[in-house]
Amino acid sequence: MAAPFQHNYSFDPSYGYSTKTLLAAAPGNPPADFAEFWTRKYQQALDTTPRLSLQDTGEVFNHWRILDCYYHTTDHIQIGGWLLLPAHGNINNALVWAHGYGGLEAPDPSWNLQNTAILFPCSRGIGRSRKSPISSQPEWHVLHNIQDKQRYIIGGCVQDIWCGISALLTLFPQVSDHIGLIGSSFGAGLGVFASAFDPRITRSHFHVPTFGNPEIRMTLPTVGSTHSLRQFALTHPDIVAETLPYFDASCAARYLNHPSYWALALFDPFVAPPGQFSIYNACPGDKQLYLLEAGHFSYPDEHRQLRELRQLVEKFFTKSGAGHAA
Repeated sequence: MAAPFQHNYSFDPSYGYSTKTLLAAAPGNPPADFAEFWTRKYQQALDTTPRLSLQDTGEVFNHWRILDCYYHTTDHIQIGGWLLLPAHGNINNALVWAHGYGGLEAPDPSWNLQNTAILFPCSRGIGRSRKSPISSQPEWHVLHNIQDKQRYIIGGCVQDIWCGISALLTLFPQVSDHIGLIGSSFGAGLGVFASAFDPRITRSHFHVPTFGNPEIRMTLPTVGSTHSLRQFALTHPDIVAETLPYFDASCAARYLNHPSYWALALFDPFVAPPGQFSIYNACPGDKQLYLLEAGHFSYPDEHRQLRELRQLVEKFFTKSGAGHAA
């Protein structure tokens, strides 16, 4: 199967897969203590007092008040980000927006969701959450403490999301049954783990998620963070073989039991589509799928697809009660 777009990569970012074969991409096999491992991490996050700090910027954009936001997460790390609050009306719902490896320089106030608080946290080591010696560069960030699965940074980044939810609940306890998650790329992979093991999250949207079945994605060339993992595995195969099975989002997806909306790419040089689909295919619950022609790549129909997807995602959260007045 020929690649659908002209490109300058040395490999085919569709990897020869059709939609049919992508929908057959197999999930990984979880370690025996996979659920126990993540349940412990979740409990560590619950045991952390978020100590939320807010500063109103005075800015209002598209009917959103923008506040600077800081809270504490596990490992004595402070997370920085932004909190968007509706300029008018009650707050009945909350969303956490998990960013990709491109980082987050500002929140996105273009969302059309009413009566909702939206938290935009920066993952540890990135943006407003920079923390030495963690590198903010994706190729190094993804390797931080990989030699120890208990301290591997990806687990900490998931805990950052959980602690963010705890912070939101200190402000708005009334949203406890109306918490959603939106994740993109790196953040979507984190979001799968966060959503699978946190019953406080009731609805999720995952956009081109990474951290799919390593038995598939580690065999495929990319220009994303998996490239760094593949290079590291050449000299440290035992470390990768020990750690990555615990950070396989396709294993976590088995535990998703609330409605989810997925946007997956058929062509993606940064997050190989077979890895993305291995996560989706593992999800047993109520799920919807939007097929993107490409991810992490400009293409003629990109803007139309993203506009349409945005409307569908907003409708998805509004349908749940997250995003409109109760």
